Amino acid sequence: MDKYLSGLVTETTNEATQNIDMCSTGDILRLINEQDCTVPAAVGRELGNITKAVDMLYDALRKDGRMIYVGAGTSGRLGVLDASECPPTFGTCPDMVQGYIAGGDRALREAIEGCEDDGEAGRELISSLRVGANDVVIGITASGSAAYVIGAVKEARRLGAGTIAVVNNKGSRLGAECDICIAPVVGPEVIMGSTRMKSGTAQKLVLNMLTTAVMIKLGKVYNNLMVDLKATNKKLTDRAVRIVCEAACVNEAEAIAALEQAGMQAKTAIMMIKTGVDAKTAGELLDGSNGFLKEAIKKAPKQA
Repeated sequence: MDKYLSGLVTETTNEATQNIDMCSTGDILRLINEQDCTVPAAVGRELGNITKAVDMLYDALRKDGRMIYVGAGTSGRLGVLDASECPPTFGTCPDMVQGYIAGGDRALREAIEGCEDDGEAGRELISSLRVGANDVVIGITASGSAAYVIGAVKEARRLGAGTIAVVNNKGSRLGAECDICIAPVVGPEVIMGSTRMKSGTAQKLVLNMLTTAVMIKLGKVYNNLMVDLKATNKKLTDRAVRIVCEAACVNEAEAIAALEQAGMQAKTAIMMIKTGVDAKTAGELLDGSNGFLKEAIKKAPKQA
């Protein structure tokens, strides 16, 4: 038996749920819900480290660096999910935020757990991505012991990249290899060792914070509206119209007309309506303000 693994909080038995197999359906669900309610507080205790991580990521991305998630099992799937949501939500290029899982894309749908033990594969991944000093690699693993993730992080550090750990145990092997360690300790799982539950929920909350906060700092949000979204389907097109309506205080017809002139770019459409400039000028002003809509509006010529 591995002494490291047996000593992890995530591998211990939860006293509150020891008799869950004898409970009614309602009581099973109540116990799960009670345990889930402890997760946000655990994440809250890590806000200091999350702040450091966001600042590191912001410095990297504004220098055209990349944010690269590497994980295994549930943790890897969560990283891939978070990365895949950034282009439609924030209009980023797919290279800016990337997600990789031990075992490759097949592991997104099938459990290929043995792959997490291959540290050399993690190292080779980072080498193949040509990771450099402007990049940040975020290793995600509840136990903090997945060799694939540790191998990736070690190689990233060797190449000069920033490194962040997202784990659910203090004093983890992965945390010791990283510049910053985010460790929301959620305690024993409802079902012993099933880290897809509270640990996975905590990781999802942390990853949401990392990407969302960084994108806000990069000017991808106006007030609390996702003005850089890509209107690539009916739902997102409808959302773009509603965003322009709310941000520019216009009706639906006016919002649609502005979006069409702006090539379906909500930020450009809002800029046009608020300042009276054409699409080309709006784009230039936004470029000159690093994409920050409020700054661009201030720079626009005053309307007569």
